[in-house]
Amino acid sequence: MKLMDAVACEGAQSVGAMFSGACDRFAERALIEFCGRAIRFGEIASAAASVAAGLAARGVAKGDVIALYFRNTPHYPVLFFAAMRLGAVVVNLTPLDAARELRFKLADTGARILATLDEEPFRSQAATLLDDGLIDLLLLGSDAYWTGGNPLAPAGKAFLSIDAMVAEAAACPAAVVAPGDLALIQYTGGTTGVPKGALITHGNLVSAVAMFDAAIAATSNWRRGEERHLGVLPLFHIYALAGVLLRAIANGETILLRDRFDAAQTLDDIRHGGASFFFGVPTMFVALLELPGIAAGDLASISYCVSGGAPLPGEVAARMAELVGQPPVVGWGMTETCGAGTLGRQGAAGEAGAIGHPLPGASIEILTLDADRKPMGIGEVGEIAICGPNVITGYWNRPEESAEAFAAGRLLTGDMGFIDAGGQVHLVDRRKDLIIASGFNVYPRVVEEAIYEHPAVAEALVYGERDAYRGEVAVAAVSLRTGQTLDIGELREFLADKLGRHELPARLEIHEALPRTAAGKLSRKDLRDAATKKDN
Repeated sequence: MKLMDAVACEGAQSVGAMFSGACDRFAERALIEFCGRAIRFGEIASAAASVAAGLAARGVAKGDVIALYFRNTPHYPVLFFAAMRLGAVVVNLTPLDAARELRFKLADTGARILATLDEEPFRSQAATLLDDGLIDLLLLGSDAYWTGGNPLAPAGKAFLSIDAMVAEAAACPAAVVAPGDLALIQYTGGTTGVPKGALITHGNLVSAVAMFDAAIAATSNWRRGEERHLGVLPLFHIYALAGVLLRAIANGETILLRDRFDAAQTLDDIRHGGASFFFGVPTMFVALLELPGIAAGDLASISYCVSGGAPLPGEVAARMAELVGQPPVVGWGMTETCGAGTLGRQGAAGEAGAIGHPLPGASIEILTLDADRKPMGIGEVGEIAICGPNVITGYWNRPEESAEAFAAGRLLTGDMGFIDAGGQVHLVDRRKDLIIASGFNVYPRVVEEAIYEHPAVAEALVYGERDAYRGEVAVAAVSLRTGQTLDIGELREFLADKLGRHELPARLEIHEALPRTAAGKLSRKDLRDAATKKDN
């Protein structure tokens, strides 16, 4: 817990303390640039305090659960830090959640307060939840308020205007919060069934920020306090929350906040907006590379570029290196680790599958898959296990799954990988995504890496499909570059000298666009589910 102690000595034993301390130090600096307006640290702090006071007046107290249902907007940090001030617990809902998923998360956590935007589809979804008795209080805000519009008017006892609460400029005492207190219930993607709520404490989040900072400071030319972050990852996702929002706040830096990722807008933010830090996912880099007229030097103002959330194909890394001057730094983390786990070193040419070294304070082992869970040797593939102050200790209302995930005294991540002689971790694939064809292991990520080398392919996903003879076979789903064509025969011929016969895709699907998760990652699960429905 040394990293946690280092931050705590500055008064940041909780997320709220970290936020208030930063806002005191950097009050006049711009924290967010949104729709042409710079919003200072002090303004966000005042807004969060006012909203906290408004909620306290309605009886909200430490331990109560508040659901945030936002795309990227200044209202997100305002509500998040208002909750932290009260010692309340946040549960993030996402714009891609279906009505059933929204209902499940509210019922599962007991959240009776929901904050969202006064625009579609948020307003209608939230109003239905209120009408159906899933929530007791609905908070609505408008982006227009941040660009000079009038505050949204309150509309009845069950509705509160976030804008009006901010405009009141009220305050209330901050709750006493300890590092072990719960800050966030963050749902996993639910790739193995019903979504699980990771129990994230204040100490987990503060530690994750300190671990990220220590690694970045040691392996890059970070200009602490001067960087301008591209805010295109969704703040409701742990990667952006810890890696971008909380880090920028802790270090007095600015976020160019955008409601969603748009490749042309991102390029403009880099060329003309002074963006220097880019935490992204591979699909974002692919979209930038596909922009007409993109040329070497267009992204050169980026001083630090991180790829996380999903494996970065080697071909995409090489093309990004041409535009940025160096390949993106590859990192790995999970919801259960607050997005922090490993990070590569700036300027290092990483091998395919290399995901960097453990962050300071984290310990990673490769374990066997049997019941003994023994440590494996250098270069041997097994399950990645991690422990550290950023790692959760369980899931909300899931005692059996919590016990299973932490059976070895460390988090069993479900990721397959190995550690090389230099101590770098290599990701092979998700354990659940492993394809067993005629008794041979086929790792989808290995096949995808080879497919990305084909000049017609823009994006690729590989998943397993049942086969009467071989048990399972690999299916390749791809989107193509403009004007290109591809068939299974051509693809198999191209891959023949790159993959084993058992790894060659048996079938090819051409998609106009591959499915994505709410965080923008390509979704193998959606393809698998669609194939299963078709079979049934």
